[in-house]
Amino acid sequence: MVLSKTASHTDASVHSTFASRYVRTSLPRFKMGEQSIPKEAAYQIINDELMLDGNPRLNLASFVTTWMEPECDKLIMAAINKNYVDMDEYPLWDLGFGGPYGKTNRCVNMIAHLFNAPLEESEHAVGVGTVGSSEAIMLAGLAFKRRWQNKRKQEGKPCDNPNIVTGANVQVCWEKFARYFEVELKEVKLRDGYFVMDPEKAVEMVDENTICVAAILGSTLNGEFEDVKRLNDLLAEKNKETGWGTPIHVDAASGGFIAPFLYPELEWDFRLPLVKSINVSGHKYGLVYAGIGWVIWRTKEDLPEELIFHINYLGADQPTFTLNFSKGSSQVIAQYYQLIRLGYEGYKMVMENCRDNMEVLKEGLEKTERFDIVSKEIGVPLVAFTLKDHSHFNEFQISDLLRRYGWIVPAYTMPPDAEHVTVLRVVVREDFSRTLAERLVIDVTKVVHELEMLPARVISTNTVKVTREDGGETEGKVLIAKKSELETQREITSVWKKFVMQRKKMNGVC
Repeated sequence: MVLSKTASHTDASVHSTFASRYVRTSLPRFKMGEQSIPKEAAYQIINDELMLDGNPRLNLASFVTTWMEPECDKLIMAAINKNYVDMDEYPLWDLGFGGPYGKTNRCVNMIAHLFNAPLEESEHAVGVGTVGSSEAIMLAGLAFKRRWQNKRKQEGKPCDNPNIVTGANVQVCWEKFARYFEVELKEVKLRDGYFVMDPEKAVEMVDENTICVAAILGSTLNGEFEDVKRLNDLLAEKNKETGWGTPIHVDAASGGFIAPFLYPELEWDFRLPLVKSINVSGHKYGLVYAGIGWVIWRTKEDLPEELIFHINYLGADQPTFTLNFSKGSSQVIAQYYQLIRLGYEGYKMVMENCRDNMEVLKEGLEKTERFDIVSKEIGVPLVAFTLKDHSHFNEFQISDLLRRYGWIVPAYTMPPDAEHVTVLRVVVREDFSRTLAERLVIDVTKVVHELEMLPARVISTNTVKVTREDGGETEGKVLIAKKSELETQREITSVWKKFVMQRKKMNGVC
């Protein structure tokens, strides 16, 4: 949900040139109109506004899938009007909830086996489909919290101060969980050159109130996989000493559909005994459009029974463990399509292509000799890079100018204690071809060359005297920065817009 804001006088109405042949009066933007309008007009008005959107395939900020095969698009449209929660009316919806609490779940079981869940021959996996990894993390966190509370109550100990240990590089959904469900979030700070959670420091922060340690398989910041194996070994030693039995959750939102195919020998999943649950985003490298995620539990004992609700007012008895109730079924169908269509071989080929195109992009950027690469060899196929020299321009200016070529490449600062590092990041998805990678390098080179033609930001130094604590004085140098022509032009434009808007308000123009 996007938080709304109040309307200004200038954007209170919706106008469309083509729709004027059907509607002569403007439509209110933030209120429902009194009269109906023709369907052609409604379509044209909305279509005109959507034309201003960026090209999703050139949005290199997003991990989310932006292309699927036409056959899958047809299945999505065929299921668009079916409610996923109504499993009695739509029997195939055993695709989305699995385990002893529901029908045999095809997707959940396939993913559980992919993550090496310790299942017997006829045993069903325990998991649930969600709208994304955010909801999956909420559900996994609730299960950890409830199990911790039950254990503390049995021991006669207080259970009112739970905490989770994570790295400062976690996605915002972990902060949401902590705030919404009253769990303290204990973050391991980052450091220069090490932008993921340090397992040693994480285990040091664990105490008797820690409900779990969250490891990230594919950091949002630089795509790096955290060392879950090392974390498991250190935590096992601490559990043996303390008897706390602190478990691990793996946030594999980005890396869950990558590691099994590119790095099958890497131990990060249910092969590690302390890993009790894993979430993964189907709409990232699961290769499905936005709106599908999964959470898998190691065993049925790791998901407390009291969190499962059973309903029968839609027909037969149905178990449910989600934060919402009704939702569309299309994305679940799309996930099932990809799993049976591609199989292990197909997913492996897609991930290898993504990795190869990532290498093309990385090598191209390195040849410019302008950037340092901060992403790692083993991880999500993306390239995170930073400027070697910041005296003339910065990463935010590069990001801004790349939009002129249609590219959306985000620039951002690292979390504490690495805020001084600014990074550009390009996510390589299935639809990002080698041709696009080569073209992006060309456009980045053009942008850098254009920025280099601008005057240097630092133009002189001044000598100043600073009074020390002992009363003495020390001379020092202060760099005086000059705004670039682009920055000056934007500042003038911004001031002029504010002036014009103020004049309009004074004149009563709306």
